[in-house]
Amino acid sequence: MGVAAKRSSMTFYSNGEDHYSHRVRIVLAEKGVAVDILDCPEANKPAELADINPYNSLPTLVDRDLVLYEPNVMMEYLDERFPHPPLLPVYPVARAQSRLWMHRIQREWCVHVDIITANKDEKSVEQARKELREGLIGISPIFEELPYFMNEEFTIVDCCIAPILWRLPALGIDLPEQQVKPLISYMNNRLFNREAFQASLSEAERDMRL
Repeated sequence: MGVAAKRSSMTFYSNGEDHYSHRVRIVLAEKGVAVDILDCPEANKPAELADINPYNSLPTLVDRDLVLYEPNVMMEYLDERFPHPPLLPVYPVARAQSRLWMHRIQREWCVHVDIITANKDEKSVEQARKELREGLIGISPIFEELPYFMNEEFTIVDCCIAPILWRLPALGIDLPEQQVKPLISYMNNRLFNREAFQASLSEAERDMRL
């Protein structure tokens, strides 16, 4: 993957199919961080992961003696450790608003993605698809006013949204193009063609759009 250029003190244990891992990889790529990315399938995690992470979960970020195993904490840590380009606003009120949007994305979108990918109950999966599709249709108009999600600039919130939007075909969600033209423009013209976004993609994620 294009994110890692040389051996680093930072290692990222990443699931190449998981949208939570992907959001962190986007931040790593946006920051140009030298990092060793280990692609770890959920069913075949490296043995050392259980030694450093009490939950043996993916993703996991290791930076020297620091081990992080919550994606949003990783993203904010990376934004503070590598301040350029900034992905969170400078002012406290705006930063709080960004964190609230991240929380809402988790509750209103990510929960549905997780149900669909778990694929345990067809009725639940279809309901999750319906609610996620309706939620995306509902937010499309905001991109007529602002180029990015509630912001003039690309932020950490976009890093949370982009992996979900990239996965829509794999999730079985087909958006009505005439209703969501601003959202499609955001996806295709401002997210997916970003150099850092392309660099963040795993092989499995590239295959999702073939």
